[in-house]
Amino acid sequence: MDNDQALGYIIVLGSLAAIVIYFWLIFFTPWTWRVIQVSAFLAVIGVLVIIGWIGYTMMTTPPPMPIEDFEFDFDEKSSNEDEVAPAESNDEEEPLEET
Repeated sequence: MDNDQALGYIIVLGSLAAIVIYFWLIFFTPWTWRVIQVSAFLAVIGVLVIIGWIGYTMMTTPPPMPIEDFEFDFDEKSSNEDEVAPAESNDEEEPLEET
């Protein structure tokens, strides 16, 4: 068995065990409301951490260079066009070979 497959089995079994434990805590213990409060708190904190991470990334990433700052030379020929000889044009087109 590969290490990744073993880790996958451990993750699946751990997840199933957590579901069973959570079910037991919610329905068969006197701590039902406390478990629900902690679960809701952790869910909200998780979402807010992700939103904060996105904001921090946007805050610290430099803005992209505007397009008008790039230099485009549309009027001048590039040096590669001068070096390459133009292809000979045939009036007849060669048929494409099918593979």
